[in-house]
Amino acid sequence: MRPNGGTMLNRLAEARSDRGWKKTRLLHELRSAASRRGETLPKDESLARRVAVWENQGGAVSDFYSELLCEVYGLSAAELGLVEPPPDTPAAPVVTTIPQFTRVDAGLVALLRGQTQSIRLLDRRLGGVAIFRQARAHVDGIEQLIRYALPGDDRDAGAGELSQAAALAGWQALDLGNLDEAWQLHEVATAAARESGDAAALSYARAQQAYVLLDSDRPTDALALITAARERADAMVPNILRAWLHAAEGEAFAALGQRDAALRTLDLADAALPGEPDDALPYLMLDAAHLGRWRGHCLARLGETSAIDDLTSALGAMGEGTYGRAEVSLRVDLALAHAARGDADESRHHAQRAADLAGRTGSTRQRRRIEELLSA
Repeated sequence: MRPNGGTMLNRLAEARSDRGWKKTRLLHELRSAASRRGETLPKDESLARRVAVWENQGGAVSDFYSELLCEVYGLSAAELGLVEPPPDTPAAPVVTTIPQFTRVDAGLVALLRGQTQSIRLLDRRLGGVAIFRQARAHVDGIEQLIRYALPGDDRDAGAGELSQAAALAGWQALDLGNLDEAWQLHEVATAAARESGDAAALSYARAQQAYVLLDSDRPTDALALITAARERADAMVPNILRAWLHAAEGEAFAALGQRDAALRTLDLADAALPGEPDDALPYLMLDAAHLGRWRGHCLARLGETSAIDDLTSALGAMGEGTYGRAEVSLRVDLALAHAARGDADESRHHAQRAADLAGRTGSTRQRRRIEELLSA
């Protein structure tokens, strides 16, 4: 705060005059700036008196109001005459640094792809809590390589690997309950996919990002994002990804309680699923058994007891301990479906088993669902 007895004169009246603002406009702008900070200002009459003292009598301006005035006028405190300007200092010498360019070749891209796949397999078994730091460091390392890589096909391929690694780490962050980091990592994934020119990677990363919206209780926005990703990629991607996109869209419909639309879209996923295994997209694990689990999940969200058959079959096909996070989700869905049927003991059994597994995988996302179940 500037002392009352100081000789420095502020430029608040001049700043307002330069903009042609009446005092009422200034009061409105101050209130808007305060509201963005979650603060409330006094009534107009009191606030107008403050402004008059500042502008006409050079009255002291508190740090709080100084920050608001700087924001509304787009000037610094020194430019408004609220603080003494800093003393002149000699200009720092200009230091020219040469970027450390990197060379990305096919062999390096293959190594990055192998490291991503290793993290992916560990993630499926152990969950994000055990592997997320490694996944995040892997993303940061590839991003640094790509940023300074020379343009060319190999750089584009490296960007594709960055997209896959970032989407994987983003899903782990989502599972750990870090929604902000999950969103940011998916932004990295989509930007890298665009640079690589890989339509499949782009549609996958964008649709998966919609799960951040689902977990943020914004199912309508999530559905719009998934639908847009599917429509843009529909004729340009392998059938297995088309099936995955339909299934994700069906889950968003289920989250909105739109039963018929959810089931219709899941049927489209089943129709698009290739009859033979397709390893072209290593980040996708989708076959008839996985799709049955997905259908069961959607039915459980809708409160349908018919989910039990799909989920029980999927659990048998999965094998206990093979896919840690997936088994947690599946057992939560079974608990929901048994609860809908009125079988409290079976529901609690699956919820408790899911809670034990969630503790090992560190799935905050699933623990939240389990807590709701066990407290019901």
